[in-house]
Amino acid sequence: MTSEPIKIGYCLSLTGPLGANGQTARLTHQIWQEDVNARGGLLGREVALICIDDQSNAASVAGIYESLLLEQHVDLLLGGYGNNSISPAMPLVIKKERFFVGLMGLGVNNELHYDRYFAMIPTGSDPNVALTEGFFYTAARQTPRPRTVAILAADADFTKNPIAGARINAAQFGFEVVSETKYSLATTDFVPVLQALEPRDHDVLFLCSYLNDSVGLVRAIRESGISPKVIGGAMIGPQSTSVQEQLGPLLNGLVNYEYWLPTAKMTFPGVEQLISRYQERATGTPADALGYYVAPMAYAQLQVVEQAVRETGGLVDADLSEYSHAARFQTVVGDVRFAESGEWAQPRVLTVQFQNISSNDISEFRNPDAQAVVYPAEYASGTMTFPYIVPRGNK
Repeated sequence: MTSEPIKIGYCLSLTGPLGANGQTARLTHQIWQEDVNARGGLLGREVALICIDDQSNAASVAGIYESLLLEQHVDLLLGGYGNNSISPAMPLVIKKERFFVGLMGLGVNNELHYDRYFAMIPTGSDPNVALTEGFFYTAARQTPRPRTVAILAADADFTKNPIAGARINAAQFGFEVVSETKYSLATTDFVPVLQALEPRDHDVLFLCSYLNDSVGLVRAIRESGISPKVIGGAMIGPQSTSVQEQLGPLLNGLVNYEYWLPTAKMTFPGVEQLISRYQERATGTPADALGYYVAPMAYAQLQVVEQAVRETGGLVDADLSEYSHAARFQTVVGDVRFAESGEWAQPRVLTVQFQNISSNDISEFRNPDAQAVVYPAEYASGTMTFPYIVPRGNK
């Protein structure tokens, strides 16, 4: 190897409300870095990851990327986790015409149409719809069939795309959206928010929330007196072990999205080994204990970069982008091809229902049966069960 490493620069939310997911991505990226350097690096050079904490503050992202280019002189840029860390970087990335692979940002490129952006998120070329299609598909097949939907979402930029997709899916499956309510991210008491929903007899409650408000909402459902037939949809939080440990059996019945789970049908080459190594390393750190939600996608994100660099034989952004549009990538989340938009050519969002959880111990969630995959059919590991919400008398 030469003495100069290939420097890949990016930011992650290592602290703040998104810190747990950012820490999970960071740890996974470090595992990839160790793996690629053990294989001799890239282009005969060691790989160095330069990761800066954006503190879950979208306003700091653009400056971080400008510093990475002008002061750190990185060779490649990498997208952070989620829209909060990706979208603010896009104007600079586009101006500099950089190859850019983002992690789990929903619909970032919908309006920008930037041809050097690629998304490591299994929501396909219509991400807004794909995220919750399974939720509405599954709800529509319950007996008796639900008819009405109330939308309740955080008043934040990240909820715009899921809500747009939810409205499309509701119409597609014959539901009437009877209300759309926003709450402040500063909300701590969600009982009045839930009780204020009109009409009170909606059949489906569609929720779009961040980690902390997901906890507050699930706890408040038992106290609010509302009784929809199906609850969930686009909640960030139930996928995280910190939230699972807090809520335990209160999650039973909730229906939500996922991207990967340790089921037999999702045991792609290398993913079991990754999860085993990740969980051993995550013990005692701020990263998610199980890592199912973020770790496989984070490792695959850098596998895309690795394959593109290796196969093009260089670090030229235009070449990396052209290759990535045409290639099939072999990753720990299966083979991935990208559509013209930079999204996955084929969506693969899972819809799951929490079932059979009897305690708050994290070991409950190591069992694949704790989250039964109910959609799509080719990955299904169970079926929807009643009751959808834990009875109010249960603790």
